[in-house]
Amino acid sequence: MDFYDKDLVSIRDLDREKIEYILDLSKKMVPYARGEKVKRALDGKILGNLFFEPSTRTKLSFESAAHRLGCDVIDVSEMSMTSISKGENLADTIRMVDAYCDAIVLRHPYEGAARLAADVSENPVINAGDGAGSHPTQTLLDLFTMREAKGSLDGLNVVLVGDLKYGRTVHSLAEALTMFGVRLTLVAPESLQMPQDIVDRLRNKGCNPKKTTVLEDAIPQADVLYVTRIQKERFPDPAEYQKIAGTYRIDNSILRSAKSDMIVMHPLPRVNEIATEVDSTPHARYFQQAFNGVPVRMAILCSIMGGKIDD
Repeated sequence: MDFYDKDLVSIRDLDREKIEYILDLSKKMVPYARGEKVKRALDGKILGNLFFEPSTRTKLSFESAAHRLGCDVIDVSEMSMTSISKGENLADTIRMVDAYCDAIVLRHPYEGAARLAADVSENPVINAGDGAGSHPTQTLLDLFTMREAKGSLDGLNVVLVGDLKYGRTVHSLAEALTMFGVRLTLVAPESLQMPQDIVDRLRNKGCNPKKTTVLEDAIPQADVLYVTRIQKERFPDPAEYQKIAGTYRIDNSILRSAKSDMIVMHPLPRVNEIATEVDSTPHARYFQQAFNGVPVRMAILCSIMGGKIDD
């Protein structure tokens, strides 16, 4: 599978075969991600980590993935640390960073920033989230988490809950799931439902998602309950956020009607949409999901930067 020196800007850059290749390689990476095995597959390589938007899991898991593979990391955590604060445009910043490393991971608050970076960079660019746009590496770790828990992605009943309008994780995830014949249920307030252009794209790919505002009706049939935070920072009007904050909350009482093997996922951070009491139930997978960012991003870095894992 030829990923070498290729950009990863959108999940649309991948087909089912490529996704399954990454998931299979991610499985092999798990003992390396845990430190049980050591492989310096990217020794001598340098990764540029540019995070112009707050991040914990994505940033740290990319750094951990790189270090587990013997790759050095150049880290920039905010725009004020770059010449952007002096008026330099993003394209020129990317050209400069491109000269200092072998691949760039970019998180940026503006949708389309990763595509711009890929257009001007000679080295590959990996999108770590661009505004309300796309987050392909999160999608891959989400798919890996589902497959590890359920054995297969094919035909799953997946319920997406919360902020489906601004939530870039669910935008990418919904599109990827159509490749596996899933049944999708979209649970959100009307003002936060999945954008119509994405719904149209899902339908064109053979998936006809069900829309509802009632979470309780969707839980009994769910194999996967994917919960998202209602993102205050994405709302242009704070008053609109206050109207719908806390609309959905997952706790043990609402999970009584769930299948015994249904899993609850969340890209994190959570605020109050999943009660901490759920953490100790067999349903909870969100902390395992967060760990899975390391082996999956190891697989991505190896594939794009030319590392070899023989096992």
